[in-house]
Amino acid sequence: MADRETAAARLKAWDNILILSHRSPDGDTLGCAAALCRALIALGKSVRFACADAVPEKFGYLFRGVALGDFEPAHIVAVDVADKALLGTLEPFGEQADLAIDHHATHRPFAKEAWVEGTAAAACQMMAALIPALGVEITPEIADCLYTGLSTDTGCFRYANATPETFRTAAMLLEHGARAAEINRVMFDTKSRTAIALLKRVYSDMAFFHGGRCAVLCLTQQLIDETGATESDLDGVSAMVRQVEGVVLGLTIRERGENEYKISLRAVEPANAAEICKQFGGGGHKGAAGCTIHGTLADAQAQIVAACGAALEHIGEVDTRL
Repeated sequence: MADRETAAARLKAWDNILILSHRSPDGDTLGCAAALCRALIALGKSVRFACADAVPEKFGYLFRGVALGDFEPAHIVAVDVADKALLGTLEPFGEQADLAIDHHATHRPFAKEAWVEGTAAAACQMMAALIPALGVEITPEIADCLYTGLSTDTGCFRYANATPETFRTAAMLLEHGARAAEINRVMFDTKSRTAIALLKRVYSDMAFFHGGRCAVLCLTQQLIDETGATESDLDGVSAMVRQVEGVVLGLTIRERGENEYKISLRAVEPANAAEICKQFGGGGHKGAAGCTIHGTLADAQAQIVAACGAALEHIGEVDTRL
């Protein structure tokens, strides 16, 4: 297992580097990738970036002005990727990866070397320590990238994964010019009209199980097509399910293909989302995890709801108030 010093030494020695983000990219994998691209370019290196899915429009500023190359990579680095399967159509690149930088305690090794810190709130928290180790100054543009990942993976610092170190890192990024207020507004306080149309539909169809302690939202492809929702519109829906009073386990079931459903699970202490998703070959963190279930929508929902029921029975009653 590598550490920060090992990762820095490798990156300083390499050139022609391909950086990979996971499919359905979020602010952490993209912020981490964009920050690393900017840092390596500052060192005079050639970099490429790749993701199986398009970068959502609201994250476009992360790569603005970044001069990406077009070359056959000599080295491959994956950021915020807990399992090579999460690379989607780019999984073959994952099998060739030289280095993985990740903060998931459930990380499944796939790269030749991996620097994993399972207690870090975000991969961007790790990257904020790595970039100075590369001898690169954290510019305002890099600070924006890193703050984006830190803020989005902690729910704007509201989740239990935000530690004192997370807040110290955020403060340092603000000192280096991160536009915290503007980024938080775009990430958390701005929704498109299509997103509102989608939310109206899914909220009206939200289902509750196990005495209201488990809530489920279903995002079928038909619903996405009918509302015209984009990836940006879908971002953040998973977190909303947990916001309902009394809900301990909030589920979002999204259709990904024929008889394939992506499960996003959010949990309130002491429930463990990662342990539940692990039963289906998935993983993540205690408060947020995911997995994929194959079968019909009814089958997928029945299986994950049953697993949630068993977990709730094990932990007993949970008071979601302070």
